[in-house]
Amino acid sequence: MSRERYFDATECQNIKEILYNSVEKYGENIAFIIKHKNHNEVTYENITYKKLLENVNSLGTKLFDLGYQDKRIAIVGRNSYEWALAHLANQLGGIVSVPLDKELQLSELESSLERSKADIVIFDEKYIENIEEIKRRNNTNLKEYISMKPLENYKDIYTLINEGKKLIESGNSKYIDKKIDSNKMSILLFTSGTTSKSKAVMLSQKNIASNVYAMQLVERFYETDVNLAFLPFHHIFGSTAMVVMLAYGIKTAFPDGLRYVAQNLKEYKVSVFVGVPLLVEAIYKKIEKGIEEQKKTKLVKVAKEISNFLLKFGIDIRRKLFKDIINELGGHMRFVISGGAPLDKKVAKGFNELGINLVQGYGLTETAPVISAENDRKVRYGSIGVPMDNVEVEFENKDENGIGELKVKGPNVMLGYYENEEATNEVLKDGWFYTGDLGYMDKDGYIFITGRKKDMIVLKNGKKVFPEELEILVNRLDEVAECMVFGMPDKNDKNDIKLSVKIVYNKEYVKEKYPNMEQEELRKIIWEKIKEINKTFPPYKYIKNMILTDKELIKTTTQKIKRNEELKEIKKMEQN
Repeated sequence: MSRERYFDATECQNIKEILYNSVEKYGENIAFIIKHKNHNEVTYENITYKKLLENVNSLGTKLFDLGYQDKRIAIVGRNSYEWALAHLANQLGGIVSVPLDKELQLSELESSLERSKADIVIFDEKYIENIEEIKRRNNTNLKEYISMKPLENYKDIYTLINEGKKLIESGNSKYIDKKIDSNKMSILLFTSGTTSKSKAVMLSQKNIASNVYAMQLVERFYETDVNLAFLPFHHIFGSTAMVVMLAYGIKTAFPDGLRYVAQNLKEYKVSVFVGVPLLVEAIYKKIEKGIEEQKKTKLVKVAKEISNFLLKFGIDIRRKLFKDIINELGGHMRFVISGGAPLDKKVAKGFNELGINLVQGYGLTETAPVISAENDRKVRYGSIGVPMDNVEVEFENKDENGIGELKVKGPNVMLGYYENEEATNEVLKDGWFYTGDLGYMDKDGYIFITGRKKDMIVLKNGKKVFPEELEILVNRLDEVAECMVFGMPDKNDKNDIKLSVKIVYNKEYVKEKYPNMEQEELRKIIWEKIKEINKTFPPYKYIKNMILTDKELIKTTTQKIKRNEELKEIKKMEQN
């Protein structure tokens, strides 16, 4: 299904073609910038696209020389140049990459290595304790342990690169000449959740390359852009975003951590940021707080009204008008992509009104990941944009409101779940992938997601409630850091469900606004605000119960709430 295409792009079949194409076009551009800290001295190392390919080929040549051709190599670590090298070396040599969440508990990490049948693990030295324990237990298929940085008693990436370089110089071209089967399993990725329940998704390089191409047709990136790689590479959103940046000739920098995001945006003059709503909304809240502290709320509101009016006539003065605010984000920020969960439309609108183009995307690990996205010509607040050029979408079993389960078909759809035919057959039917998400498409082709099929709350009267819809409004409260809406059995009617919310209050804000206040008093204040939110909904959607805590909700490393785990905790609390 061909749709509007705004830009020209080269369609590649695999990641090897993408990287070689970029080296040809952008050879001298900087692909990655690495920060080196030595005591009080900080230096920066620029890796050009040409140098990146040389390093990848040298590493891959040595991996082949060690007999790792056609093997499976797991990668465990923080986002880094070495992580990118390991993954790209795997992909360009037809080796299966198994990116694993660095935050997994020891038993979960061991289980993932076992289930994936990984032969080798390339690891970040920060996680040496877990690696040593896994090595000692010897319950996995692992034959080799390779450190990302030089480490005593271990092979390391940089030594392998140097040895591979010598092999290439002596005429060894086995790795460089390797032909890639674009449709074969190339990446094995575990979905979010605890390892016992998570499924291993089999992706091909064609899946990734088709998604990168679809993005290039509609999203406005420039080779002069600078990207901050905040999303974890072990997640499909992060690793595909990395390949997207490489396809455009963009420079990628690595953050020093959550606390340093604002500093890093300025340090690297970041112009492109890809993140999950939790982080995007946190950045916007800081912007709002800064405006409030400077007592410029009314001034900014009026300025937005003026600039919005002028935009109707094609006059865009936003970046000049809000220069001081943009400077707080480093001065170069121009494009933000939010995905992974619903974003508050107020935040999306807020960024765009300031002159920072924000678009929402939607997808799953099983779709490599993007199914649909907004772009600077197609924005509708609250939607997840329009389907990608090479993706078909339909809604199955629509209800009286036109809401049905979203199913998709396209070259980005996974090969299946590894060694789990039953689960594969549940979601892949007649070439269609059933997402488990409910939603609808408006008359202009924009998709709106109302919630997860499994999270939908069905009341006694048959009415359906989507927790995400209520959570967005509760999360807007200054006193709220995060929340989860859920259904709780009604003590007065065991056949019915009472809508409830668990709220984690914003300690920083509460300390500043309500110093020395008892939690019970804070509860009353927040509950009054919940009652005001209730008034914006029909009575069946009223929140009737609230749990207040300062303990962070249980989440995946991509900041999605583990609802089932939270519900178990809530049930325990109720029983005590």
